[in-house]
Amino acid sequence: TTDSHTVKPIFFPGGDIGSLSIAGTVNDLSVMGAEPLALSLAMVIEEGFSSEELERVLKSAGEFSRKAGVPVMTGDTKVVENGALEQIIMNTAGIGRRHPLLDRNMKIVRDYRPIESRWLLDSNIREGDIIIFSGSIGDHGVALLSYREGYEFETDLKSDVACLNHMISEALAVGGITSIKDATRGGVANTLNEWASKSGVGLLIEEENIPLKEPVKAACSMLGIDPLEIGNEGKAVLAVVPEMADEVLKALRRTPEGRNAEIVGEAHASIDGVVLETVVGGRRIVDPPIGDPVPRIC
Repeated sequence: TTDSHTVKPIFFPGGDIGSLSIAGTVNDLSVMGAEPLALSLAMVIEEGFSSEELERVLKSAGEFSRKAGVPVMTGDTKVVENGALEQIIMNTAGIGRRHPLLDRNMKIVRDYRPIESRWLLDSNIREGDIIIFSGSIGDHGVALLSYREGYEFETDLKSDVACLNHMISEALAVGGITSIKDATRGGVANTLNEWASKSGVGLLIEEENIPLKEPVKAACSMLGIDPLEIGNEGKAVLAVVPEMADEVLKALRRTPEGRNAEIVGEAHASIDGVVLETVVGGRRIVDPPIGDPVPRIC
């Protein structure tokens, strides 16, 4: 997999463009059921970019690479004239191999129902599958908003940027997972709608079970933004056969990245698309985002 990263500001509470680049590609591999092996890292830097800030970005990337256990094996650097871009753009590419626990995970799924795919695809979800969020949503987007010029609210909230490969390994060791997706651009609203569309099944989500921090609620309310549509950089959405959902939840909560995981919903063949059951007992359709409400966050 490969991805380019541009974010404003490049330094934000809880991370920066360096950590974002490493985590994004590690997670893209991990959610498919791969074990990340190595990365490349390329940078396009605007003339005049501070050498101290470049060192800070590279240090952050190195720390995340070491923590994930996925080394950066090669890279490239280009400098462009001043005004050609905003400071720095980073590109990471990653290669992985089939996770050693994936076959066992899929076998456990087949103990309870048929599944054709050998990978954790968006098209794998079926009626009865349980939906789990690995933690509180919206942290990354709101952390950037709170730090960005022009927004006056203050919060101690930090970005959730994190490499999820170790957390996903713990979940795969339990087994019964049919699909995993990292809810980046478009947030969980985009993730759930992609699942519903590609799997041909509806998803019913319980609003009261969604892990959401108070600063995120307050910021979204003030700005008129749906927290379901805000991008995350350290959260995954998992679909699990119902018989294994509680055990997978326990495994997630034993990890630092998944300690706030919650079961939030279930797949239903009788429902079209994604439906949110609100705390007051009503229901509303969760549409896919038309565009990212928080630009330039990943």
